[in-house]
Amino acid sequence: MPFVKKKFYAPVKQKAFLFLIRELHYKQQEAQRLIAKGRLLVAGVPMTHTAGFVEGDFEFIYFEPITKSLQPLFQTEDFVLFDKPSGLLIHPQSRHTPYSLLDEIRYQFGRDANITHRIDQETSGLVLAAKHKESERDLKILFQERQIQKYYLAFVHGKVENCLHINAPLLREKSERSSVRTIVTVNEHGKSSETVITPLHYYPKHHVTLVEAKPLTGRQHQIRVHLFHVKHPIVGDPIYGQEAKDIVKFLDKKISANSRIRKSGASRLLLHAYKLEFTYGNSYAITSAFPFIDEAIKAMQSNVSRETIL
Repeated sequence: MPFVKKKFYAPVKQKAFLFLIRELHYKQQEAQRLIAKGRLLVAGVPMTHTAGFVEGDFEFIYFEPITKSLQPLFQTEDFVLFDKPSGLLIHPQSRHTPYSLLDEIRYQFGRDANITHRIDQETSGLVLAAKHKESERDLKILFQERQIQKYYLAFVHGKVENCLHINAPLLREKSERSSVRTIVTVNEHGKSSETVITPLHYYPKHHVTLVEAKPLTGRQHQIRVHLFHVKHPIVGDPIYGQEAKDIVKFLDKKISANSRIRKSGASRLLLHAYKLEFTYGNSYAITSAFPFIDEAIKAMQSNVSRETIL
């Protein structure tokens, strides 16, 4: 369990953040941020005053990463790339998340290492992480300024015959269909969003097309929503292209594996982050080594009688 609660003892009265700096080697800003979040407990009561004192016994909840020996695909002294498998979270969703990619990154490269962008839990493929604070800042700026080119592979329903330049604004909305969920929709009041879709191969047996998707902007769920918008939802997508009752079942983890395959076409979202191109000192063009196409075809093989979702 990456979030652990441990007991500590302060022999003399002292500032709590100074204790954390000395004993756990936090920087002052981080120590005070964790105190403000209620991670330090005195007699079971969270301390939230960043200049509060500790004396005697108290407890502290903090992130202690674990490893499952996931090895990097590529690394330099400044950054590292992992080929994330589908199903693995980027960050822990709560203190009870048993394992995420952040565990592996912090376990292997230390507390200052951090992920610089996000992909969905079910999306597989490349994730770029910084090894230290300076490179984290620089790489995040590159993403914000669209200096890092991202390329995805996706299997989509139907036959895509021509290249598509999808320019449709996206709006994040809270869904009333289940508790505290965000659904992204095409909406004229949303943020400008562009994706270029290039068809690569049509599979008549499954009536699906393998496409390359290049997002020119970086909105949440952008590729998924844009492909659904042009009536070619991604195979295995449990949200975009599904009926409301089935979306709720998926979000609440109450849909069976067989039902999901039957309704969406596959047991996982068939979206894969396969290439990143950027310049950071040197120029890099790094391609995923994950056998996405083979896995995707296997994920569709068990789909014998998919219900129409278009």
